[in-house]
Amino acid sequence: MIRFIVRSLLLAMLVCLTVLIVSFALTRLSGNLAINLAGPDASAASIAKIQHELGLDRPLPVQFAAWADRALHGDFGNSYLYHQSVSSLIASHLKVTLQLGAIAIGMAIIIAVPLGILAALHEGTWIDTACGLVALIGQAVPSFWLGLMLILWFGIDLRWLPIAGLATWKGYILPSFVLSFVAIPVMLRLTRGGMVDALRADYVRTARAKGLSRASIVLKHAFRNAAMPVVAVSAVQLGFILGGSVVTEVVFNVRGVGYLAWESIGKGDFPVVQAVVLLFAVTFVGLTFLADLIGAMLDPRVRG
Repeated sequence: MIRFIVRSLLLAMLVCLTVLIVSFALTRLSGNLAINLAGPDASAASIAKIQHELGLDRPLPVQFAAWADRALHGDFGNSYLYHQSVSSLIASHLKVTLQLGAIAIGMAIIIAVPLGILAALHEGTWIDTACGLVALIGQAVPSFWLGLMLILWFGIDLRWLPIAGLATWKGYILPSFVLSFVAIPVMLRLTRGGMVDALRADYVRTARAKGLSRASIVLKHAFRNAAMPVVAVSAVQLGFILGGSVVTEVVFNVRGVGYLAWESIGKGDFPVVQAVVLLFAVTFVGLTFLADLIGAMLDPRVRG
């Protein structure tokens, strides 16, 4: 088990280092930051002054080493747009994104797990096909289109839910549901597959022979084993949900980290962009490592 943890941890650190390099390189490849800040009509002297103040006149390896050292200590510099530290700026927006992510993964579990169980109990019937269609739609429909359709139907036509912002608890419903659609297909299919295998297992046949009720067999025996991979994959899907918050927060005008990233990209606020990319990447890697750890604890075969 220790060997598995060390191997997974080293791999996670390598991925984080790669993301650190890529996020730094992308902002440098997007153009001269000093020109973007000074404006297209700025003089050469003004541009040179900004380059010197920001350290952009130093060699790239030196710039990267200095930025990486500060980033590892939680210092991502100051925002060009908001004129405050990037760390405090992200912290002020992070709560909203985490709330949406938590609600979304909860919705995904509530929707996907019962549908997966239902599909397994009616394998090969129209119910199984309908549940499979739900998973297919979840994978095919773009989140921005789904968000716009929900705004049109429930916000404008029916006027049941707010179409922007989080002024009341109702404001969380539509963006959280859109985010949950990222995870529903995977969790539904995983639940169905696990339940189908479990219902065919010998211990379930034994439970039936003992005369146990169908509910007891399904929930206490079959689902207990089928739920193990679902628990592990939920952590990974939460990472996908948080990463997908950029589009969803923009569509619903929710001022979270995703919206902050979109705004910063559009206005060239590269310190914020770098920090947000790194935050999402490290979060996803951490959740993936957690999923591997949970999977290894639940199933010894995963440890290798």
